[in-house]
Amino acid sequence: MTAKETKLSGCFIIEPQVFEDKRGYFVESFNQKTFNKALGLNIEFVQDNESQSSRGVLRGLHYQLGAYAQAKLVRVIKGKVLDIVVDLRPNSVTFGEHFSVELSEQNKTQLFVPRGFAHGFIVLKDETIFSYKCDNYYHKASEAGIIYNDEDLNIDWQLPSADFILSDKDIILPKLKEAKL
Repeated sequence: MTAKETKLSGCFIIEPQVFEDKRGYFVESFNQKTFNKALGLNIEFVQDNESQSSRGVLRGLHYQLGAYAQAKLVRVIKGKVLDIVVDLRPNSVTFGEHFSVELSEQNKTQLFVPRGFAHGFIVLKDETIFSYKCDNYYHKASEAGIIYNDEDLNIDWQLPSADFILSDKDIILPKLKEAKL
């Protein structure tokens, strides 16, 4: 496994080692000891989540507040997404900046999203299965988010907005300027 820090401090692209032959492939998708050593962190994941979505589904931009903040390790098991993170750490030099990466079943790339970031993705291929580990338990009262089309963020979601499929909750999220941090 290799880990490369993105332009947003603490956020890493993870490339697992893939062994392929005529039978298919094998990949160790997660190893606690290897992960912590590669990132120089001491993260302990406590919850795994998985979603299945159709092309055009946009989930995000979500985060948890305060003591319930979550770091995440995200990946695609089947299909393809454009994954987006936004730095919400008030004292960060990259506050309000975002980073995007394509995650797919082909590239097997993963993204580590530290606490203090909003996270979201748009599905680029039908029947996509998205998986993520969290280092803190979900707490409904602490969930928050930022609207996907905040003009100050100017995120290129790579699909026409007419193709977007959003939840009722995600349509009414505030802009970054009005968001709880």
